[in-house]
This record gives sequence, structure tokens and C-alpha cells, in this order.
Amino acid sequence: MACFHSLFLALVTAVCSFQAKGQLSPGYYSSTCPQALPIVKAGVTAAIKNETRIGASLLRLHFHDCFVNGCDGSVLLDDNSTFIGEKTAVANNNSARGFNVVDNIKAQLEKACPRVVSCADILAIAARDSVVQLGGPSWKVLLGRRDSTTASRSAANTSIPQPTFNLSALISSFSAQGLSIKDLVILSGSHNIGLARCTSFRSHIYNDSDIDPSFANSLRKICPRSGNDNVLAPLDRQTPTRFDSLYYGNLLGKKGLLHSDQELFNGNSSTDYLVKSYAANTKLFFKEFAKSMIKMGNIKPLTGNSGEIRINCRKAN
Repeated sequence: MACFHSLFLALVTAVCSFQAKGQLSPGYYSSTCPQALPIVKAGVTAAIKNETRIGASLLRLHFHDCFVNGCDGSVLLDDNSTFIGEKTAVANNNSARGFNVVDNIKAQLEKACPRVVSCADILAIAARDSVVQLGGPSWKVLLGRRDSTTASRSAANTSIPQPTFNLSALISSFSAQGLSIKDLVILSGSHNIGLARCTSFRSHIYNDSDIDPSFANSLRKICPRSGNDNVLAPLDRQTPTRFDSLYYGNLLGKKGLLHSDQELFNGNSSTDYLVKSYAANTKLFFKEFAKSMIKMGNIKPLTGNSGEIRINCRKAN
């Protein structure tokens, strides 16, 4: 009995020290807000039912949040008198979407358990739920992030990879976040859902040679050399609303919509073999995608006494 008591105390001490160090954990809200995960899931499901594209938008919000000073919900903050936020950064302006969905989910969470669930965690959960809703893999989202009180457009412009990046720039961008070349290729696979604006792929369809000619011609019909900036094209024209691995097959056929996409399969041994692997094995891609999403979601989270739990995701308390 004494041994059992000692073991129990050791376990409690381990759990306490784990949480004290500010580590993220999947059961973070199990006692403080047990409804948290179902509320987020219901919000995401309703939003995707209303507009399928929003799933890709929510996944992208989490990505763009994590790449700018860590996964701290900063992408959600509106401009105020002390800073210009990230919503008008090059990668987000007239492009980032899903803010209203996050607002709706946050409102429900505030009713159920006020000032408990962070906006940063909402983004992490919503990204996972969107992928699952669209047919992709699931994973246990690590939770316990807190929200930043500030945001930075300049940091967003510096940190979020651009669709015009070549492979070395992409590798550097991901490496700066502690992510590997493998993570780069895997997380780029999220481009198997969603749409991109003409401004994002114009240079690729007019200036690049590593693109299927008929594919380029079909895109030139909707995206002229000037004008029609906001016309949209699917990142994966085969199944733009289903999460699968066809994106990689597109790259093998030189049908990547963005320059940065096609750079992953362009004669470079460090990435070409990975693209071939995931094109041939959806199960492997799903497994690795889940791992890389957990890794990305762990970029410099605010924990412990850092940051805050915002009441309104658009502004600091």
C-alpha cells in the first residue's frame, strides 16, 4: 500500500511539474472546460457545411499564426493604436479568411466556460477538425497555448513563406521555425484543398518553364497578365474540397498551381523523393501530416503566466 501511495505521489508530482513547465497537453481542458473540443468541432462542421472552402481557410489561419512569433493567436488581432496587425500583411491581405468562424466558436466557448479557452488553441483545434471534416487524418491536438497581446505586420511579412519562393527560400523559412525539409514537403500538402488568387500564381503560369503547357494555358484564360487579381483557382483541381494526396501527383505532372508548390518537385534530390513517396502512398502522407501538424502547433507557444486568455479574439483584454 505504501508503495502504491509513493507511486501515486510520484505521478501527481510528475503531472504538476509537466504543467508547471508550461508543456502543452491534449487533455488541458478536460476539467476546466470539458465541452471545449465538442464546441469547436460543432462550429467547424457548421461552417464547412455552409461553405466547404472555409476548411482550407481555417487550416491556413493556424499555419499563418504559428509562423509569426509562434502559435499565439496573433493573426486574429485587429489593428489598434499601438500596433499594425497581421491581417494586412502580404500573405493575409484580402486572403486570410475564417475570422468570423473563430468569433462564433469563441462566443460559444465564453458562454460555456468564460476566459478559459484561448484563441490560439481554437485555431489549432479548428485546423485539425477541418482536415478531418474534409476526409483527412486526425491527431491529438496539444493544448494549453495562451494568447498574445500584440501582433506584427512586419513580422508576418518577413516570416510567412511566399508563393514566389524558390526551394532554398522555402527551406530557410521553415528552418527558422524549427521545421525540417520533410515538414516543408508534408505541410505543403495542405495545398490539396482550397483556392488561390490569380496574384499568387500569375508569375508561375507566364514566366516559369516547369509547368505543363496545357495546364498553364487553361489558367491564363482566367488569370490575364494584368487585372482579375482576385479570380480564384483550386490548388488541386482534381479534388479541391477533399483532403487527399493528389497534390503530390499534380507536382509529378508539373501541375502545381504555385511556383512554391512546383519547387518541391523540380530536380532536387532532397525533396523529389518525398513528393514521389506521398504521391504513391496516401496512408503514409496522412500519418506524417499529423506528426508535422503537431510539431508546427508547438512553435513557441505562450504558456504559464505569459500572454492571456482573450475574451474577444480580435483584441487584447
